[in-house]
Amino acid sequence: MFPTGFTLTHVLITLLVVLFTIWGAIAFYRGTRTPDRGLVPPRTLTFSNFFEILAESLYGFVEGAMGELAPRFYPLIGALFLFILFANMFALIPGFSAPTDTLKTNVGIAIMVFLLTHIWGVKEHGVAYFKHFLGPVPVLIPLMLPIEVISHLVRPVSLSLRLMGNMLADHKVVMSFFALVPLIVPLPFLLLGLLVCFIQALVFCTLAMVYISMALEHEEH
Repeated sequence: MFPTGFTLTHVLITLLVVLFTIWGAIAFYRGTRTPDRGLVPPRTLTFSNFFEILAESLYGFVEGAMGELAPRFYPLIGALFLFILFANMFALIPGFSAPTDTLKTNVGIAIMVFLLTHIWGVKEHGVAYFKHFLGPVPVLIPLMLPIEVISHLVRPVSLSLRLMGNMLADHKVVMSFFALVPLIVPLPFLLLGLLVCFIQALVFCTLAMVYISMALEHEEH
């Protein structure tokens, strides 16, 4: 069990991340409501312009991975990426901890992806979706069924532990150097930590897109 204060801190930081993401989305929306509909970029980088660049880059990333499925699943993948990225970045602020360096946050979003994957799979293919758990021929059912069930159940565990392990390790390294030498020396590790934050959000979302695509595109259906 986590101490009450520890849990409350993560809840408050998670709330800040969600509010910041909503604020950015609103700023982006307002930027598209200008007379030129946001087609002419401002001379300086504004908050709405930053989110516009981020949103366009994210859409290109999702489209490259999911193709024609991108418009359908971009809101989910984009929201996941922004939440995980900004949550991870709290680990780089001295005195703060990232919600993603604890298992409870990661399990929550991993289970959400797990459930949505199978819900969409059933919605797309009906009961026939579960045929891929049984293997290509009936004689292999006793072998394939437990293998498929275990492999699917391992997915949220893998997503959760991978994200938590990397962020917890990165947080410990950065804070250790801040504690030893608070000036200049930690800067390279902060830059490395920023890269880790980005990569871990990218990996989580990439795996989520792979799982969703696999659920919707089984050849045997």
